[in-house]
Amino acid sequence: MYYGLLANIAILVLAGFVGFAVISKVPNTLHTPLMSGTNAIHGIVVLGALITLGTLPADAGWGVRIISFIALIFGTLNVVGGFLVTDRMLGMFKSRKPENSSAASDSVKGAEQ
Repeated sequence: MYYGLLANIAILVLAGFVGFAVISKVPNTLHTPLMSGTNAIHGIVVLGALITLGTLPADAGWGVRIISFIALIFGTLNVVGGFLVTDRMLGMFKSRKPENSSAASDSVKGAEQ
């Protein structure tokens, strides 16, 4: 049992190092599309977690159900937060609207009086 657990932990640690190495080499201009893609993939993972939580066997303990539900909540928060951050990043690329010309004309009228 412990050999499988140790193998899974080793895979998790190696995946973390590989992920960090890959993300650190991505140019700044590609971070927004990369985040959008990973958010879409993580949305699919959340759907899989919902299906898994719904098909747990009847003899599954409460601990398994609670941990699965907490993992589902954290995954959902990750998706929502990722889309909010992506929206803010895309908002930086939008052009700013010019100020109203009526406000400028009001200040000119006030100066004339």
